[in-house]
Amino acid sequence: MEVEREQAETGKSVMCVLTDPEGTTLGGTMYLPQNVGPLQLQQIVNTLLKNEEKLPYAFYISNQELLVPLGNYLEKNKVSMEKTLSIVYQPQAVFRIRPINRCSATIAGHTEAVLSVAFSPDGRQLASGSGDTTVRLWDLNTQTPMFTCTGHKNWVLCIAWSPDGKHLVSGSKSGELLCWDPQTGKPAGNPLTGHKKWITGISWEPAHLNAPCRRFVSASKDGDARIWDISLKKCVICLSGHTLAVTCVKWGGDGVIYTGSQDCTIKVWETSQGKLIRELKGHGHWVNSLALSTEYVLRTGAFDHTGKQYSSPEEMKKVALERYNKMKGNAPERLVSGSDDFTMFLWEPAVSKHHKVRMTGHQQLVNHVYFSPDGLWVASASFDKSVKLWNGATGEFVAAFRGHVGPVYQISWSADSRLLLSGSKDSTLKVWDIRTKKLKQDLPGHADEVFAVDWSPDGEKVASGGSAMCAAATNQELQNQLRLISRNFFWRHCTYTAIDNCFQDCLVGVYYIYTGYGKHCN
Repeated sequence: MEVEREQAETGKSVMCVLTDPEGTTLGGTMYLPQNVGPLQLQQIVNTLLKNEEKLPYAFYISNQELLVPLGNYLEKNKVSMEKTLSIVYQPQAVFRIRPINRCSATIAGHTEAVLSVAFSPDGRQLASGSGDTTVRLWDLNTQTPMFTCTGHKNWVLCIAWSPDGKHLVSGSKSGELLCWDPQTGKPAGNPLTGHKKWITGISWEPAHLNAPCRRFVSASKDGDARIWDISLKKCVICLSGHTLAVTCVKWGGDGVIYTGSQDCTIKVWETSQGKLIRELKGHGHWVNSLALSTEYVLRTGAFDHTGKQYSSPEEMKKVALERYNKMKGNAPERLVSGSDDFTMFLWEPAVSKHHKVRMTGHQQLVNHVYFSPDGLWVASASFDKSVKLWNGATGEFVAAFRGHVGPVYQISWSADSRLLLSGSKDSTLKVWDIRTKKLKQDLPGHADEVFAVDWSPDGEKVASGGSAMCAAATNQELQNQLRLISRNFFWRHCTYTAIDNCFQDCLVGVYYIYTGYGKHCN
């Protein structure tokens, strides 16, 4: 503190206060030399938090990352030294995902277009559902199908892995669901029936609430959501209340279910009896997409970038709970919704039925919203050809990523929250750097629209898919290859005629990323 007093006396110190993303102050007001930069601030934060292992942090002033000494920042931004400078510290992942730089392979196998795709929680397997009525499980090392799962009678629209990786559920255009054993490719029983129209979304009960995983919820065009028990092999609760189609569904970490609908509302349900807890209103048009601040840890359960495997459900549940509590912290679970009304809302449903922030800026419908794995950012993809970045805690606008010349269909985060991937109608994939707020990598390669992208939870692989005729092949030689299609775009913005026309030869590239799991990355 002698340094602080000395600097204060000479008038070369900056009065600062460190806060976490939720606004909680760390250590009170302090005087720091003007030559203090991010590295020195990291040392201060680790000391004040008494971290045994020194962790990396990023620092923000007015949503702008601090990359230079405080004095340089003050001079450049003409900030008065008479005011207390609020510096927000945000923890960073201790590993770093390297950006995509090449397409490693195109995977063939399905005889018609693929309408859904999902990486397993540990990132070791890739599953796809197709218009040929099959589900396929792929070996990502050999890039060949491990199993072809037959049983559906119509297009497979949705697939979802259980957080423990033991089960895969698929839903079809006919409204039935099938549960598969990923180790054998065999169905775990007869089709689960009850929905009257096609399936629009599937979400599993988090592993930290129940292990082994046995319950999941499905949403349907028929306006209902249903909770299923794979052990009982039946629907245990029907969630009825929406007046129009349910477009998206999430099973939250607090044990409640969120459903978004074309009736412009979001409903919150408890899961023991299926009672409606709360209704979130505010949108003026269809709710297209929902995202949870804890979504990454809910999806991956006990698995992380280290690839550790677990011997018992109890161990997995314990680790999953630890990861969830660490991710959530003392703040309530946050929910973001994107709509056809061009807006987004940030909610804290456990606290209030009223939205926390209305997030505006997009000029056309918001097709996809997604929280970063660390929960600090929200990204949104829109038909206005842009991707926007928002503060995940406050909902404040941070940056707009422009470069696409067509609607952006889907986005996906790297596991370390440092990179964002977007796929567009303009036939390109783009990787955006969150720190610099600039384009990191432009990935041409698709000959036509890129409908969907998915970054594996372990950060090592990316799958992208779109509509593209194989230019080098003749009409007789053309094969239908993996096509990953955004459910929101596919079902909401295509007519049946357009969908039928989409069943042609498609191209999907699987991009491999080699991760550097170093200790701390600058």
